[in-house]
Amino acid sequence: MTQDLSITALVLQASLVVQIVMAGLAITSFVSWTVIFGKLFGLKRVRNSNDEFERDFWSGRSLTELNEAVTQKAATAPMERIFASGMREFLKLREKRLDAGAQLDGARRAMRASFQRELDVVESNLSFLASVGSVSPYVGLFGTVWGIMHAFVGLSNLQQVTLATVAPGIAEALVATAIGLFAAIPAVVAYNRFARDIDRIAIQLETFIEEFSNILQRSAGQTPAAAAVMGSGTR
Repeated sequence: MTQDLSITALVLQASLVVQIVMAGLAITSFVSWTVIFGKLFGLKRVRNSNDEFERDFWSGRSLTELNEAVTQKAATAPMERIFASGMREFLKLREKRLDAGAQLDGARRAMRASFQRELDVVESNLSFLASVGSVSPYVGLFGTVWGIMHAFVGLSNLQQVTLATVAPGIAEALVATAIGLFAAIPAVVAYNRFARDIDRIAIQLETFIEEFSNILQRSAGQTPAAAAVMGSGTR
């Protein structure tokens, strides 16, 4: 008799432990793909919103006008929120009539704190992809080892063992490894891609902080009236 060695049949005929491993890996793979697509579109929105605000920042508008525009609406770009936190702290310290160095240091600390918060948000779920990529093959291998062990235990009761009797049990076990690799490979590829994109975003934000700090440094030594009309400049 010929045996059905289709993937569906192998999964249904596998032992309970192997089926649990397969189900867990399949669910993990589904969640992983959900995270991948969510991260893909999320990082694209971050890049576009940062680029849009950066163009607006270097358009030559005054810092006061730009700050009012930001505070009147909900900031969507990480760069926008960093600008708002730095500008808010700078104006607060200016009202207290602190020296120029204190104003600049306070603004930089506020922007650095905001930068770290934004980076934490952007990096969310990245560790999940790393875990899936590193753990899934081993979980699949565990299912394979257990399936092979279960198959050989069953074969011990047979008087004659042929390739036809061994093949189904081995094939069932190997499906677990295949599912583990199916879950791990996309997660690893996506993690490397997203890590590179996040590094670029972080560099862009750090560069903006330095450039904006230079503008605030020039503005710190001026009177409030003169600083109010000072433009962000052009590159």
